[in-house]
Parts: sequence; structure tokens; C-alpha cells
Amino acid sequence: MLTLPWAAGPAAGTDQAEVTVLASELQVRSLRHVPGFLLASLRAFQQARKSPGALGATLRTSPLRGTFWTLSAWESREAINAYVMAEPHRTVMKSLRPVVAATVFTTWEAPAGAPPGWAEADRRIEEQRQRTP
Repeated sequence: MLTLPWAAGPAAGTDQAEVTVLASELQVRSLRHVPGFLLASLRAFQQARKSPGALGATLRTSPLRGTFWTLSAWESREAINAYVMAEPHRTVMKSLRPVVAATVFTTWEAPAGAPPGWAEADRRIEEQRQRTP
């Protein structure tokens, strides 16, 4: 498993009590899609680190399983939505849709301060997966 370290965003250190955390899991249809998906994921990761309202982000992948995870913290859901609709994320999302077999997304509110951890993200992703038919 490969994990990028937590990278602080432009809103890191702002004075707020809570943050909105976004975690995702994405599975590609075939291992042949892993290299392209990884490159696109890195572009979206770089965008997230620089996006207004981002407190930080990290990315994890298990290339031999074709699975990718994201974990990020934001000032608000509006900041997340602005990132999702901005370039390059918007185009990346659209172009990769045909190669993605399954996705799980979850958001929650967390105390500001320490970055969210993978253990909590994994737990919440699994809970979301159980709720989704």
C-alpha cells in the first residue's frame, strides 16, 4: 500500500471548531487502468491541496488491487463542492468514469485541530458501503 503524507491546504490553521471531512474509495475495473488513474489522482490531489477552503489532504492506493482512497478536510461542504466542480477535478472525474467499477463516498463533521486519520476513514467508508445497496 502506498500512502502520501498529509499535505496542508491553504485553510490549514484557520480558527474554527469543526471541519468537514471527505473520504472516498474508488475501485478501477481492471489493473490496466491503474497507471492512468494514479496519474489523474495525483493531479486531483495537487488541486485539493491548493483549493480554497482545503485544510489538507492525503491519498492512498493499493495498485495491485486497483483501489484508491482519498481523505481530506475542508472548511465547509461548499468548499468541497467548489473543488469537485473546478478544473482539473471536473474533467478528471468525467474522463475516468468509464474505468471505475465502484465508489464509496462519505462525509462527516470532526473537531478541528489534528488531521483526520485513516482508521476513522476506513471505518466510515465501510459503514457507508453497508448502507449502500
